[in-house]
Amino acid sequence: MPMLPGFHLPKRGRKPHSQQQKFARKITSLRQNSFKQIGAIFGQFIPTKLLKQDPSGKMSRRRLFTKENTFWSFLGQVLDADGGCREAVKKLQSYASNHGLRLPSSSTASYCCARKKLDENLLVEVFQHTAKWSGARRASHSLNDRQVIVVDGTGVTMADTAENQELWPQSSNQKPGCGFPSARICAYFSLQTGTMLSYAIGNKKSNELPLFRKQWSTFEAGDIFLGDKGFCSYFDLAELKKRCVDSVITLARRKPVGRKNCIKEFAPDDLLIEWKKPVYREMVSYSRKTWEDLPDKLVMRQIKVKVTQSGFRTKEFHIVTTLIDQDQYLKDEIAALYLKRWDVELFFRDIKTTMGFDILRCQSPEMIKKEILMYFIAYNCIRRIMLQATQLVDIDIRSISFKGSLQAIRSWEPRLGSSRLSTNERQNMLSDLSFVVARCKVFDRPGRSDPRCLKRRPKPYQLLNKPRSEMVEIQHRSRYEKKA
Repeated sequence: MPMLPGFHLPKRGRKPHSQQQKFARKITSLRQNSFKQIGAIFGQFIPTKLLKQDPSGKMSRRRLFTKENTFWSFLGQVLDADGGCREAVKKLQSYASNHGLRLPSSSTASYCCARKKLDENLLVEVFQHTAKWSGARRASHSLNDRQVIVVDGTGVTMADTAENQELWPQSSNQKPGCGFPSARICAYFSLQTGTMLSYAIGNKKSNELPLFRKQWSTFEAGDIFLGDKGFCSYFDLAELKKRCVDSVITLARRKPVGRKNCIKEFAPDDLLIEWKKPVYREMVSYSRKTWEDLPDKLVMRQIKVKVTQSGFRTKEFHIVTTLIDQDQYLKDEIAALYLKRWDVELFFRDIKTTMGFDILRCQSPEMIKKEILMYFIAYNCIRRIMLQATQLVDIDIRSISFKGSLQAIRSWEPRLGSSRLSTNERQNMLSDLSFVVARCKVFDRPGRSDPRCLKRRPKPYQLLNKPRSEMVEIQHRSRYEKKA
């Protein structure tokens, strides 16, 4: 009581809550805040046992940023349009303000420390779980009910720190302090669903082939490998054949076999050919013993494809494949399958351009690897939402817009974390989200010209071709550019 501080009125026989109980109640309430709203959407795809509190170690103490809270905060951060650490903290402050709780600190130190404590092996396990979907092999766009795995590589840049430069150095053509560390990523995707199955990271000195070979365990017997001319290698095709994996790639580094030198002619542009084992060279990435174990020859199938559709630079090219059964695998089906290889470029565009993965934000290699994992986990979860939408509405997943799906998820996220929602209301909202995603259609426009050109002119800024400490900015640069 105000006048008698030594006395307190009994609360109908109940003892007043201790400070520990009040703190526990606030923690329980904060766990339902906005940074866990994304968990209401993606929680069904990630096992809860992986996010349980550790009995001992770094993530064992009961803090505001527990393992579960930190994971969902990190995942929501990579999905957010802003993508900054302050944005994740401000979501927590917004929730606390709406519920009359004490505002947490605006500093991002606690959140950044919690992200650093997340085990990378945990994120790898979560990614592998999102990559293995039941029913993915029975999706459309397969070839004779066989899963098609399309492979390609891409590059990303990151913050210019000494640690990042040491592991992923910038281009040698750039002066020190004028470029950014760049990493090379080679990834496996399911052509049927667009799911990322595995990936490997290298630097600018890493070719796609060594990164590709690190992930051979992703293939299963009966799969079909689909790649561009960068993967046209006798060693790789022979090794994959041993694993009962067939390949469909474009011809490179070898001349096309003519009709006179072929084993059999199935059709005018469909030949059964034979490749001889190349001569061993010291510069190759495998040993002489491995080379000796390779078969002396490979029986392949060579298909010449003529491009009659306008808008393509190439007018004709050759496909080589180990699918040599002409009755089971028709020539036109194989050619149509290779044309779908372009989907992997769209998959990378969804991750890099739509999700903002092309420029990574973390400052250290340890956090860069975790950030990459979180982006790929988020991408696979969005793909799973799109796959669920195809099951509700009879529609092909390739005709659903990834950007439209991401926009719908961002719009649904603020409402799903409300503590006032009942279980039935939350399930209804998730069902509505699936129907909205199904309506985000991308119509097929064959023959449309999409040149890789920029229409908007860049601003007349100088190029940073010297370190910042030595760079001198030109005065009145707009006049300078006009004269130039």
